[in-house]
Amino acid sequence: MALKLALLAAPVWFLATFLVLRLLPTVVCHANQTTASEPTSKLDAWIALNMKQYEEASKHRVSDNALLAGLSSGPMNIIKVKADGSGDFETINDAVKSIPSGNTDRVIISIGPGKYREKILVDRLKPFVTFYGQPGNMPIISYDGTAKKYGTFNSATVIVESDNFMAVNIVFENSSPKPDPRKSDGQAVALRISGDKAAFHNCRFIGFQDTLCDDKGRHFFGNSYIEGTVDFIFGNGKSIYKHTTINSVAENLGVIAAQSMDDNSEDSGFVFIDCKITGTGDMYLGRAWKETSRVVFANTFMGGNINSDGWMSNKNQESVFYGEYKCSGPGSSSSKRSFGKILTEEEAKPFLSQTFIGGNEWMLPVPKI
Repeated sequence: MALKLALLAAPVWFLATFLVLRLLPTVVCHANQTTASEPTSKLDAWIALNMKQYEEASKHRVSDNALLAGLSSGPMNIIKVKADGSGDFETINDAVKSIPSGNTDRVIISIGPGKYREKILVDRLKPFVTFYGQPGNMPIISYDGTAKKYGTFNSATVIVESDNFMAVNIVFENSSPKPDPRKSDGQAVALRISGDKAAFHNCRFIGFQDTLCDDKGRHFFGNSYIEGTVDFIFGNGKSIYKHTTINSVAENLGVIAAQSMDDNSEDSGFVFIDCKITGTGDMYLGRAWKETSRVVFANTFMGGNINSDGWMSNKNQESVFYGEYKCSGPGSSSSKRSFGKILTEEEAKPFLSQTFIGGNEWMLPVPKI
C-alpha cells in the first residue's frame, strides 16, 4: 500500500500530517448532516442503490437457486491433508493440485492440526473448494512472503482466485517480521481473496502491514479475527465482516480499512457489523486507497485506540462514503468526526443484511465432517 510505514513511525511526520488533515477540505457529509439537506450527494446515491438491491434481493428464496440447492444437498468430495502422512496428502498444495480444472462439485480439503509452511494458490479454474480445520486445534497456513520479493498482491500466503471458496477454522498467517519503518517494501499479505462468492467462518488472519487483501468480489467473514498495523484490511471487495475482532498491533499511526475504487461507478464496499476493535496505536477506521472508498461500521465496539477524527483524509480521494450506525465504546464518539455520516435506521438497513452481498443467493451452509 502507498502509506509508507517509515513515515508512520516518525513523530515529526505524524504531527505534520495531523495539521494537514485538519486543513484539507472534504467533500462528504458532516457527521450530523441529514440526507434531506443534500439529496443528490454521492453518499445518498449509494445508500439508495443498496436500498433498492436490498428490496430486490429480499424477494428471492434460496430454493430458487438450483446450483446452490444442488451443492447443499449433493455429495461432498473430501480430501484429507495431514502433516504426519496419515491422510491423502501431506501438503495443502498437493491437495489443491489434485482437484481437476473446471471442477463442478463441492470439494472439502480437511486439514489436520499443525503448521503448514506453504505458499498456496487456488486458481480461478477450481471453484467450490473449502478449506476445513477443527475448531479446537486450528491448522496454521504460514509463509513469509513480502512485497520486496513478490510485490504486495503476490506476497500472500494463500491466494484464492476461484469462485465459491470457503474456509472454516483456518489460521492464515504471514510470518514475516514487522516491517522496517525506514523502508517501504515490507507489505506482507496473509490472504488475498480475488474470487467471487467466498465465505470465511471462524478464521484468523495474522500479519502486520496489509494483512488481508479483500481484492474483489462478494465476501463474508464471520466470527473471525484480523490482526495488523497499517491498511490491514484493504482492496475493492464488496464484503461483510460480522462478529469479528479487529485487533491493531500498531505502535504509532495506523489504518484499519483501506477500501478502494477507481471510480464512483463501481459497487463495492466494506461493512462491519457487530464487530469489536481492540489493540494499540493511533488508529483510523478507514481511508481511501485510490480515488474513493466506501466503509460502514454498525453496532461495533470501538476501543480507545481509535483516533477521534475516525476517518483519515487523503489528498487523492475525490469522495468517500463513510458511515457509522449505533456503535459503542470510547472510540465511537462522533463529536469530533470531521467527516463521515451517522446513519439513520432506515439508511443502515441495507447494510445490516446479507443481501448487501447477495448472500441469500450463494452462501452455502458450513459443512459438518
